Amino acid sequence: MVRRRSVPWIHRYSRLIMGAIAVIGSLITAYLTFVALTGGKTACPIDKASGISSCDLVLQSPYAKVFGLPLSLFGLLAYLAMIVFALAPFLVNAEKNKQQRNQLEKITGRMLLIGGTSMAVFSGYLMYISFFKLNEACWYCLTSAMCSITLFILAIIGREWEEMGQVFFTTIIVGLITIMGSLGLYASANAPVASNGLTPITEATTSPVPPYGWEITMTSGPSEIALAKHLKAIDAKMYSAFWCPHCYEQKQLFGKEAFKEINSIECDPSGKNPQPEACTAAKIQSYPTWIIKGETVSGTQILEKLAKLSNYEGTKDFKYTMPY
Repeated sequence: MVRRRSVPWIHRYSRLIMGAIAVIGSLITAYLTFVALTGGKTACPIDKASGISSCDLVLQSPYAKVFGLPLSLFGLLAYLAMIVFALAPFLVNAEKNKQQRNQLEKITGRMLLIGGTSMAVFSGYLMYISFFKLNEACWYCLTSAMCSITLFILAIIGREWEEMGQVFFTTIIVGLITIMGSLGLYASANAPVASNGLTPITEATTSPVPPYGWEITMTSGPSEIALAKHLKAIDAKMYSAFWCPHCYEQKQLFGKEAFKEINSIECDPSGKNPQPEACTAAKIQSYPTWIIKGETVSGTQILEKLAKLSNYEGTKDFKYTMPY
């Protein structure tokens, strides 16, 4: 009598577990997509000083949209695909069509590995942006990242592989492609486009004129002027260069009247009132860079974020959002 080899429990239930996790991820991303498309606010604790939650700060950043669409929408599609890959074999009767079931499990197993690797790597990249570039934590995004990483782990240990070398090779190749694609994706995503009345500007359409660069065309509202005066009062500094498109975007967010109040440090020797020594001393590596109460943040910042960093407690009826 031949004794059948027992199947590890993780191999028996991995697809059901992955399907459940993918459902959780799809619910999270569906909610974030709904919030983004309707312009609402997330159910997330609000910072008393700024009046805005860290979740909304992350979701309003330029990294939260790709080609004008919410990034969460693409996450939702990815989770839905993982649900299909995880549960599709259960649609085939194993007793009547064992060969077809095995073939489908083999194909979808590879797709789960590819999808899990790509989602885990991309989620890791987004967590790096969230914590080290935006200096904010979105609990929905963090939970989604944990779901992606768990899917990746289960895709590896949830089935028996003929050759582990093939698994290693696949994860390395997919991981590298995902990283390169992410960098290229955000290179496109960070290209300015019109939104909420902001005038887009790129070096391809017009060249900055030394020493001033592009003219600020937006009109400031009372909230923008109040925030700018507050930033000046606490000696906040914005380090920029006259030729920098993202610096121009930051100026447009404030508007012409408000930006006159900003303590802006010109780092290019060809700009107006240049202070390259001050930029070198502050170890500025990219433009614009803000130093507010000893904290350094790089990139164009929404005014809500600047209000939070500076403990601004005035009105926050800001006129413009990021031009993305």
